[in-house]
Amino acid sequence: MTKKYLLGIDIGTSACKVTLFDREGQVLAAANGDYPVYYPHEGWAEQNPEEWWTAVCGATRKVITQAGIQPEEIAGVGIDGQSWSAIAIDKEGKVLTNTPIWMDTRAQSICDRLNKEIGEEKIFEIAGNSLQPSYTTAKILWYRENLPEVYKNICKILQSNSYIAYRLTDAITQDVSQGYGIHCFNMKTGKWDSEMCRLLGIPESFLPEKICACDEIVGTVTAKAAKETGLVEGIPVVAGGLDAACGTLGAGVIHPGETQEQGGQAGGMSICLDDYKADPRLILSFHVVPGQWLLQGGTTGGGGVMRWFEHEFADYERMMKAQTGESSLNQLNDIAEKVAPGSDGLVFLPYMSGERSPIWNPYAKGVFYGLDFAKTKGHMVRACMEGVALSVRHNLEIAEAAGAKVEVLRAMGGSANSLLWTQIKSDITGKPIVVPASDTATTLGAAILAGVGCGLYKDYDEAVSLTVKETRRHEPDPANKKVYDETYRIYLELYKSLKHMMSR
Repeated sequence: MTKKYLLGIDIGTSACKVTLFDREGQVLAAANGDYPVYYPHEGWAEQNPEEWWTAVCGATRKVITQAGIQPEEIAGVGIDGQSWSAIAIDKEGKVLTNTPIWMDTRAQSICDRLNKEIGEEKIFEIAGNSLQPSYTTAKILWYRENLPEVYKNICKILQSNSYIAYRLTDAITQDVSQGYGIHCFNMKTGKWDSEMCRLLGIPESFLPEKICACDEIVGTVTAKAAKETGLVEGIPVVAGGLDAACGTLGAGVIHPGETQEQGGQAGGMSICLDDYKADPRLILSFHVVPGQWLLQGGTTGGGGVMRWFEHEFADYERMMKAQTGESSLNQLNDIAEKVAPGSDGLVFLPYMSGERSPIWNPYAKGVFYGLDFAKTKGHMVRACMEGVALSVRHNLEIAEAAGAKVEVLRAMGGSANSLLWTQIKSDITGKPIVVPASDTATTLGAAILAGVGCGLYKDYDEAVSLTVKETRRHEPDPANKKVYDETYRIYLELYKSLKHMMSR
């Protein structure tokens, strides 16, 4: 039987997405599997990896059924996942506790102590990233200090994609693109640094011995996993990688200077580099494409801002959906479009779960500034969109100051479906924005890794030329840019003025 299809699995924050592609990148079927985020205390955000696996199994079965294919026709499986997990498993592979996720900031005091004891500069020199509570490093040490029964039984620490790869293949792996979450990973060499492991107090035995290329076949689907997922035994599975990096690949960003703009739950951008450029205000990882790095801005405010707003303030729109069939998010988009650029002076700081780059403040809060009786729901929706775009501009300006060249943004994620929001981002950043098939960029990137790994594509240039299609292009409006330059000035001044209040 001809093996001509590729399966991409994405472990997102709010759900897993499973998509089946043909060699040309056409979607045969797609399904989601939901799972919760748990917030047991302020600053905590965690998930249960077992619930990820249950969701993956259900969504994979749905996809195979919807596509009407034989699972034997699948040539390979690629997996991407959210960053900075700390999945503790014992020697039997059992998950010992929920994993703190990328939004979790409970370990701030550990970071403060280590930055002082070891030195921020010394850590940054090896890791290429500042030590922050969002990363995996401090979460491992938090287990040691707060969950000693868990800590003493840890055999390995896995990332989100490597946990799913483990459940599919029984192989314990670490891919190169997710290494940046652990500060004893050397961002210049792509290897573990034993001396930094010692200084940080992370046992090197916790870390998978081999660091894999993202397109490396790490194993094949086991009989047990086949029974649970509806796949068949023996399908090759590649190591996979970071969701932002796979989305960057799926948006067609594979050459230096090409840049992805992220519009999923989180926001930010990823700039492709062929040489090492680190800045402590930003995030540096290896790309899933060999020989490349990604200089990233990662914000807590992205598409999740609109999901929050819709959930809390769109009762009317949800009621109207029953009558008109138009989604509540589309209705919010429509009322925002009626408001002038700059939202008549209403400015939003999108720091909805603290903030990551470039301010790195886990205590930062979301703020609406400029409310008065003339403001409407439409003003608030547009200000939310603009606030997220302003955070992207902030990161881009830091990256360009660090020497990264950015000319065109390639948008991905659900927010790229909004023509208004994409145009706002173009106007605020002053950059043209190209939109590929936004909803499937991340799973497509994971599938491309599998396709290269199993030989369905000869290289990444061939894969991207076959699969990534441009759907539209946005050019910045100079008149709107002039308005937004003033909005951006206020945005920066607001945080500067409120920073002393946004503290522990």
